[in-house]
Amino acid sequence: MPVIRAADAPSVELPGRTSANPLPAALGRAAGVSLRVVEIPPGPRTPHRHPHSCEVVYVAAGRGRVWEGERSTSVAPGDVVLVEPGVPHATVCTSAEPMRLVCFFPHPDLGDNIEEMDAELRT
Repeated sequence: MPVIRAADAPSVELPGRTSANPLPAALGRAAGVSLRVVEIPPGPRTPHRHPHSCEVVYVAAGRGRVWEGERSTSVAPGDVVLVEPGVPHATVCTSAEPMRLVCFFPHPDLGDNIEEMDAELRT
């Protein structure tokens, strides 16, 4: 059973968030999944979408609003959000401290499954 240490997870800067990818690409492809641990600072964001899969989001820390299309819902630690494939969405941090999310995708290549959008900022 592989154990991936948080300190070993490479991070990438994406619009409005920092994303750590703790699941190595080879393991993700073998299992058909991908995972990200995302930190979102307070402030507005633009939406993105995942054309090839749903996204399951677990709110680990912080508070905010999840936008799906034109609707928003408040979220807090312990909440789980299911985003359907292809739906534009954004999680906006409304707390003073950053939000930390664990995002799971039943798709092996998140780089091929994310489209940043030039849409209206969400607050």
